[in-house]
This record gives sequence, C-alpha cells and structure tokens, in this order.
Amino acid sequence: MKLRKVTAASATVFALALTATACGGDNSTGGGSGSGGGKTITVGIKFDQPGLGQKTPQGYAGFDVDVATYVAKKLGYKADQIEWKEAKSADRETMLQRGDVDFIAATYSITPERQEKVDFAGPYLLAHQDVLVRADDNSIKSPADLNNKKLCSVTGSTSAQNVKEKLAPKADLQQYPTYSACLSGLQNKAIDALTTDDSILAGYAAQSQFKGKFKLGGLKMTNENYGIGVKKGSDLKAKIDKALKEMVADKAWQEAVDKNLGPANYKNEPAPKIGDIKS
Repeated sequence: MKLRKVTAASATVFALALTATACGGDNSTGGGSGSGGGKTITVGIKFDQPGLGQKTPQGYAGFDVDVATYVAKKLGYKADQIEWKEAKSADRETMLQRGDVDFIAATYSITPERQEKVDFAGPYLLAHQDVLVRADDNSIKSPADLNNKKLCSVTGSTSAQNVKEKLAPKADLQQYPTYSACLSGLQNKAIDALTTDDSILAGYAAQSQFKGKFKLGGLKMTNENYGIGVKKGSDLKAKIDKALKEMVADKAWQEAVDKNLGPANYKNEPAPKIGDIKS
C-alpha cells in the first residue's frame, strides 16, 4: 500500500515535468520578438494581389513576399521557417495586437490612425493612387479627364470615392466585387479606367494574360507609404528598419521591384528613406 502511494506521487511529478517541458520546448516566435533562433516566424501578407502578395499553386509570390523573405532572413530565419498568414486589410491591426503574426507586409499604408494602434518599420515603397487604362487609350492624361468616364474600383474602396469627391466629380463610378472583374470590364470596354494604388494596378497588369493590354496613367493622385506593421512597442521595428536599409544597399530591393512589377512598365519611385513619410 505504501509502495503504491509513492509510485502514484512519482507518476504525478513525472507528468508535471513532461508538461513543463512541452510548454517550454516550442521555439516558435508566435508573435514574439522574432529575433531569430526559433523554429518559425509568422508573417502576414495578402494572398490575392498579383505582383505583391499572392498564394499560388507553387507557393507565395510578389514584391511584398520578397521583401518579407529578405527581412526574415536578416532576422535569422530561412525561407522554409516562414509561416505565411493571410492579412486582409480589415484584419491587420487586430492580427498584430493579438500576436497572430510577428510582422505584416501587405500593401500596408502608413497613416496617423493606424500608427495609434501599431508601429511601422519603413516605409519600403512609395506608391500613388493611379488609373489603369487600355494600352491604346490616350484620352486620360489628368484626373479631370476622368469626368464622364466609367471609373471602376472594388466595392467599398476609398480610391474611386476620392476621385469622384475631389478630382473628377462627374466620373461615372462603377463598383465591382474584385479587381479582376474590373480588369475584365476594362478589357471588354464596359469601363474606361480602374483606380487604386499604382503598385497594385501594376501587379495585375503584369500577369501574363494581360501583358501589353493595359498601361498606367501616371497620375499620382495620392501618396501611399507602404510600411511593415509590427505590434506597438515591438523591438522588431528597429531590426526591420536595418534590414530594409540593407536590402536597398545590396540592390535586392530594386531587383524585387523589377521582377514583380516591371512587366507592367511600372515606373517606381526611388526606395524611400526610413522614416520619410510623404503626405
């Protein structure tokens, strides 16, 4: 009887030891410091933006993916140690605040409202609101030329509203469910122009099935400073800033732009200086 009591107590101690080992044995960052040496780092990207962040049968591709992969490498992680998570626009701040991801690179414009909730490294790309038109259409050379034109953007987007309210009040606003639907409308002449960030437009236009069919208007209607979002107060901000500087210095940044957006003849701005946010 006494032996049974000792054995039961020993079993309990052994079970507790196993539990403690299991809890402390996972080196995944899980939204932590992401300083390297762990098993994985979790990164948020878009899954549905060609040329920027896209999930494909072959894996993940795009400029944001290349930037994030470079940054992760500088933080001590190989490509196969990156866990990619979809970061939809409406979910990004929440994902960072909850610690679902270590950082987000997902056409994430730095704004004062967002800076109240999360921190940003960068910016790493200066984009502009622009229009995409058919390659043979030379009628749109300024925002005012969009008056009386059928202007498309996705449902709920602020881009088309910005044009209609501030730049071309007589534009005929058409809201489609996806950018791909807008592209189809542009191709078959149901609409005259598609508007959103020029980097996003270039990513769609760079797809092989659309090569040579569209062109960017070059209107530069707004400044969009893309940053890498991190949790408020995270020490990752300074580390990512350093990695971005190195990416520009060793020309990997320009190579990533040319590879992903170059097929659409995207005329990118020079790599922005860290902390230089254009209003």
